[in-house]
Amino acid sequence: MAKRKIRLVSVMSELGAGTRGASLGLDAMRIASFKLNPKFFKKYKVEEVKHLNNMLFEEDVTPYAKRLDGIVTMYQRIEEKLVEVLENGFFPIVISGDHSNAGGTIAGIKSAYPDKRLGVIWIDAHADLHSPYTSPSGNVHGMPLATALSEDNLDCKLKKVPESTLQYWNQLKGKSPRIQYSDLVFIALRSTEMPEDYLIFRNKVRVIKVEHVRESGPVRAAEQALQYLSECDILYISFDVDSMDPSVSRGTGTPVPGGLYEEEATAIINRLLEDPRVVCLEFTEINPVLDDKGNAMGEAAFRILSTIVETIKLNN
Repeated sequence: MAKRKIRLVSVMSELGAGTRGASLGLDAMRIASFKLNPKFFKKYKVEEVKHLNNMLFEEDVTPYAKRLDGIVTMYQRIEEKLVEVLENGFFPIVISGDHSNAGGTIAGIKSAYPDKRLGVIWIDAHADLHSPYTSPSGNVHGMPLATALSEDNLDCKLKKVPESTLQYWNQLKGKSPRIQYSDLVFIALRSTEMPEDYLIFRNKVRVIKVEHVRESGPVRAAEQALQYLSECDILYISFDVDSMDPSVSRGTGTPVPGGLYEEEATAIINRLLEDPRVVCLEFTEINPVLDDKGNAMGEAAFRILSTIVETIKLNN
């Protein structure tokens, strides 16, 4: 296994979220580090991808996929940064604001490895498979996997989308799908809408539910995810903190009961990272503004981050 040289990448864009505050996710983790590991962010420098959150104060011109014009630019910036980090031999740990940014991360990984088959492990309460045609909210943090799969889901079309919006949407999707449904695994999925259920059923997408994690144990659940993706050359892990139960904290945009406990999430990610095919990990949707327990979510996310960094060091 090649040695992983860690590089933290910050993407504090929250253009895709329906609530404000996800852009403070890294700050919440930094504050947590003062108490838990004050030298962490001195040892691991953070490379920043500049955001466009000022657009939140401007008129939205794409209501069926909100702030889509700005998100197109963010995808491009994230893609460029990921290509740079990966081509320089680093292992990127992305800390992002809302989950729409993950579409840019996937684009960057695929650009860096155009000939590799990319598998995605999506640890999230939500499927994020909506398109402008199906989204009930228009919030693009519910659409990143649809962009990666180049999926409009016209079979479940709920609305007519203006051409001006579709021009931006087609830019996000790119010229061809970056991943295939067969190369996608959900962990802790428990809140979906009918159009997403249709895609999951039609394409036989693998789902590892929280109940299965409890029955088999988090390590075995992670191993099952890896087995599902055995044909893939490289892997990306996307960890939305709303995959965890609200008893951990409600400091995320869309908390859902019945989630993972912190220890389970840590064990799953640790086991996944033992696979040398993993080339990138992302933390997302940490929102201290919504936290009902001080900075509990920032602290939980930082504990997971610092634990997995130690695991990576031990495995090097």
